[in-house]
Amino acid sequence: MFKVINDFYDKESKNTFYRSGDEYPKGDYKPTKKRIKELSEVHPQYKKVFIEEVKEEKKASEKE
Repeated sequence: MFKVINDFYDKESKNTFYRSGDEYPKGDYKPTKKRIKELSEVHPQYKKVFIEEVKEEKKASEKE
């Protein structure tokens, strides 16, 4: 799962708007590994990272 850290329009998903704090991706859209990489590294033109991976912590009951 990924979380948006800077607002952007995803040109590869019908210009879907993502606001900081949203989950990425929305709906049925399945981004490619290349697209995930593009968004999770500093963009050469915009000088920003747009998404980051969220590592889900297991609950105490799931660890047993």
